Amino acid sequence: MAIKLWGVYIMKLEQQLDNLPNSPGVYLMQNKSGQVIYVGKAKSLRKRVRSYFQKSRNHSLKTKALVKRISDLDYILTDSEVEALILEATMIKKYNPKFNIRLKDDKTYPYIKITTNEDYPRVFMTRIVKKDGAKYFGPYTNVNAVRKTLKLLRDLFPLRNCKKKLTEQKKEERACLNYHIEKCLGPCIEEIPSNEYQNMVKEVQLFLEGKQQDLIKELEGQMQEVAEKRDFEIAAELRDQITAIKKITKKQKMVSPNFEDQDVIATAHEDDLACVQIMVVRNGRLVGEEDFIMEGTSIEAIDETLTAFLKQYYMNTNYIPKEILLEIEIEDKEIIEDWLNEKRGSRVHLKTPQRGAKKELVNMAQRNAKYNLKDYLIKSDYQSRKPLKGVSQLQTYLDLDKPPIRVEGFDISNIQGTDPVASLVVFENGRPKKSDYRRFKIKTVEGPNDFAMMEEVVQRRYSRLVNEGQQMPDLILIDGGKGQLNFALKILDNLGVADQPIFGLAKREEEVFVKDRQNPIILPRDSEALYLIQRIRDEAHRFAVNYHRKLRSRRVTHSMLDDIPGIGEKRRKSLLKYFGSLDKIRKASIEELGEVHGISQKMATTIYNYLKEHTRP
Repeated sequence: MAIKLWGVYIMKLEQQLDNLPNSPGVYLMQNKSGQVIYVGKAKSLRKRVRSYFQKSRNHSLKTKALVKRISDLDYILTDSEVEALILEATMIKKYNPKFNIRLKDDKTYPYIKITTNEDYPRVFMTRIVKKDGAKYFGPYTNVNAVRKTLKLLRDLFPLRNCKKKLTEQKKEERACLNYHIEKCLGPCIEEIPSNEYQNMVKEVQLFLEGKQQDLIKELEGQMQEVAEKRDFEIAAELRDQITAIKKITKKQKMVSPNFEDQDVIATAHEDDLACVQIMVVRNGRLVGEEDFIMEGTSIEAIDETLTAFLKQYYMNTNYIPKEILLEIEIEDKEIIEDWLNEKRGSRVHLKTPQRGAKKELVNMAQRNAKYNLKDYLIKSDYQSRKPLKGVSQLQTYLDLDKPPIRVEGFDISNIQGTDPVASLVVFENGRPKKSDYRRFKIKTVEGPNDFAMMEEVVQRRYSRLVNEGQQMPDLILIDGGKGQLNFALKILDNLGVADQPIFGLAKREEEVFVKDRQNPIILPRDSEALYLIQRIRDEAHRFAVNYHRKLRSRRVTHSMLDDIPGIGEKRRKSLLKYFGSLDKIRKASIEELGEVHGISQKMATTIYNYLKEHTRP
């Protein structure tokens, strides 16, 4: 017999709830469209999931809204609650569920990567974290700070910056320019022993972990050692490194007399957003701080915000201090400590200080969180209002009857009439709506005639809207001057929509051409209206050019391969599937061509000779 769940009879869901195991795991709640809307972990899936549907529990408004939308659920069993916690963070990152607390745009945060999975590691910035054996430091929110850090590291520790695949066995005959300008130590030509290079990599890791004091001690030991060997040139270089690091250390505020490693974390909330501030203390010094915006939060559930942040932030962080200070005690403290213990390899303590210097650190983090959240809200409000300001200005400057909420922009792309295409881009409320973009192959025009091509695509686009009774846009923008505009106007007149607002935008002087007006409109250079139509024009151009290049590349590739004696559709597809592009086929050797399915050595020789003969040097 079905029971009533929040006013809805759901027999399938009730059966699923009855069959839930009393084991640790991760549960995924889905809406009627099959979309994952919430991911959670539990020590007992049966107790935790069923608790959502108990009316006797005092659920928050957010939980009530979630439960009303649940139509199905799935779960994954784990061996422990720690495994469930790790899997939960992975699933949240994968599905980005609406009802979970999430790091806002966490995929775009930069990291510093050390390719410790290579024989001669490199250090660079990346936004993609992989399980590839490399070490990642971050995430960071300030890209400029990351770039400055990398520049400093390359000055202090000139590791290689090239993308060559160097190994102990594979070396280069000549070094690149970086070696000659003393920006690289030349591991490619064996100018530095492997063990010395690896030592320098370890020093970079110490620096990024905030252990400058440990690094200074290590460098001082090396300096003493080489000085005793009377190698004063190397000793002088080490001295300069130590001096530079000490300058950085002097700028860092001493906040702990016990020379502790700590992360200090606090929050500030506004509606469903939170700013989480993390202050990084290493060897008692404040070496850095970052602030992160999280979505789906609540002022009534700071503990949930902190828990979500800890799981998502430390999932990809390389170094974990032995002490993390929080503004309040969290419910999952023990399980998160167990997880962090495994990652660090030693004890990690989550503490909530009530007084003293550590409490002052938490208070400082809270003040910074409040300031950074306020700053974020001001900037985001300004950025959100900018496009609407452009829409409003366009109505004024172009003398439109109503705001151009929906704008459609056209552009033509071709080279002397070959592979001609057109693009249609759509902006709503001043922002691109990519789901409504369209592209057209020109069908009726031969040769380079942009006017006739524009006439064709306007005819095809708006005859369909008119015939289907769909609403016309508030504004049409044609990339071009009076010529293109007049051809488009003729089509609109024939379709019975002559009163449709339409303008042409000339590239040279950013002139806006209007029907029945001799002189163009010149928009103010610093106006949001000009910026908006430039964005629409540039986006239409980008979309058209990309499509044109794709068609042209496909035609050239097929044409070139089809001209080779003995190459039919089957072999052509095999070659393109194996190599990926005509350029790579051209660069392939006879032996490599012969590895393709269906290509004999004789045919490989024919292909090789033909492409060499018909490729310009």
